[in-house]
Formats: sequence, C-alpha cells, structure tokens
Amino acid sequence: MRGWILLLAAGALCGQTKHLTNMKQLTAGGQNAEAYWAPDGKRIIFQSTRGELQCDQIFLMNADGSDQRMVSTGKGRTTCGYFLPDNKHIVYGSTHEGGDACPASPDRSKGYVWAVYPSYDIYLATDAGKIEKRLTDAAGYDAEATVNFKTKKIVYTSMASGDLDMWTMNLDGSGKKRITTAQGYDGGAVFSHDGKQLVWRANHPQGAEMRRYLDLLKDGLTSPMKMEIFVAAADGKNAKQITNFGCASFAPSFTPDGKKIIFASNKHNCDGRKFELFMMNTDGGSLEQVTDFGGFTSFPEFSPDGRKLLFCSDKDSKSRYEFNIFTAEWAR
Repeated sequence: MRGWILLLAAGALCGQTKHLTNMKQLTAGGQNAEAYWAPDGKRIIFQSTRGELQCDQIFLMNADGSDQRMVSTGKGRTTCGYFLPDNKHIVYGSTHEGGDACPASPDRSKGYVWAVYPSYDIYLATDAGKIEKRLTDAAGYDAEATVNFKTKKIVYTSMASGDLDMWTMNLDGSGKKRITTAQGYDGGAVFSHDGKQLVWRANHPQGAEMRRYLDLLKDGLTSPMKMEIFVAAADGKNAKQITNFGCASFAPSFTPDGKKIIFASNKHNCDGRKFELFMMNTDGGSLEQVTDFGGFTSFPEFSPDGRKLLFCSDKDSKSRYEFNIFTAEWAR
C-alpha cells in the first residue's frame, strides 16, 4: 500500500545479493510500487504516482520496462492491480466513483495510519483500460485483490462484514465468500501458484490495542505497524500465524513450488524505516534474509517460470521518496 512509501526516506545502498543477480531497474522517478507479473511473464502491472498525478494510478509495462502506460481512469486513487488468467483483462481497486479528486490523506495526528477509504471498490477492465464491470458494491472498503491464474479465483479485503476481512470471488464478481472471521485486519493476500494455499498479513490486536483498532476503523483508518504473516488453505481453513516479530511484516508471496514464502519486514528494528526481503518455510522455519540494501524493499513476486523476482525498492534512488521497480534473476 502507498502508506509505506510515505513513511520512508530514500537513499538505499546498492549491491548484489546471494539470491539476486543481474538486477535491472525498470522505472525511473516517482513512486512506483505493487508490481505483479502477467500470466505469460511478458508484462507487469503496477501502481504509480508520477508526473502531474497527485495519487496512484494503474500502469502496465513490458517486462523489460518499455511501453509504460496508464490504464486506469486517472480519477480518484487506485491500488493493487492484477492480471486475469486470459492475459487480456485486469482488476484493480479504485475510488473514482466516489469523486474525481484524490481522497484526502489520512489524519496523521492519530499516529502512523493507513486510510481504508470506503469509496474503494474493485473493477474489471481490459488491458487497454476500458472498465467492463464493477465487481464489488458492498458498503465500505473493497480492495487488495489478487488472482490465481489456475483456479481463476480472486482474493481481496473487504469491510462487507463490518471488519477488515478477506473474501474470495469468481472473476466476474459472483460467488463472494468471506474466508476470515478473526477480529482485526486481514489483507494483502496471495495464492500459491497451484491455488491450494493463501498467505497474507494480519493484525489481530488485543485489549487496548483492539479498542484503538476499532476506534480507527470507525474513522476509515488502520495502523499497519504490527503485522504478522499467516498461511492457510485457499478457503481460509487451518489458518496459522507463522511470524511473531511484533513488527511490520507484509507483502508475502510464495515461491513457485509453494514451499517457501518471501516477504518484507522491518524485523531488525520494529520502529525503523528499513524494510528488507526475507524468506522462510511455510511453517515459519528456516528464516533467511534475502536483501540488505539499507532502505525500503518490498512487494516481491516470482515470475510465472520462477526464474526472476520482481520487487519495489528505493535502491539507488536519486530523490527523497523515489521508489522504483526492479527485476533480478533468482539464484538458488
């Protein structure tokens, strides 16, 4: 989510890592994040604030960074774009039906918080940008959609239950089903490549922290600074918390074989602004640090063939709050 970028300062260190070789920077300037592969690995969808834009819009580009073009409406704020299995359609969250302008930034007098805008809904569009259908219409926030190319299911976060829960639906918006029920935030979910598992970030506070969570939610806000990683079956059953860092861990995704999870965390300093990539088994064991760039690195996703990793970072940035999209070949 864009909130992480506004938290962080630029100036990361460059360098190779044990697992990442032949890194290539695909964007240059602006705030570019939440990049995801097309089913054939030839294109990338991402969100960006650049040029005259005042808040995020959805862009597509080729896998080498060429032909970058906006495909959302240019109105409101957008988030979390993802391709559909046919490689011709996309889904993304947008507030544009709530107004042409960017919605107001969250009230930071309440601490570091994210806005969960009630005007967010999820839309189905062609890869040329033509909106074909609004997939959600429940009152409140609907966003954070990702798609499994094999099972043709969408997982997303919604306020339809009155809490920030995860739901699934079919590609046409039918068959909506709530799959998490624990009180607190559940979101940022991604399926394993075979569609049998889910991984996501969650904040299920207790006591006074739960009261604060509920108070913030009434104002359309949530605090992201204590997020843990959870895994479950694709229908949400047998959910298990696999980190317990007490920090901000988020943006998890599976390795292509479904045996490991790669994610971002500030686990070395829970109050700090340094986020690196880590990898672990699906039971939380064998934790390994993947990057050490010294700034903000997140949103990792393996290419469909498993040969490359896509990620966002302020590595080698030239200005404050500049974040770019990178690919690298994956060396096991």
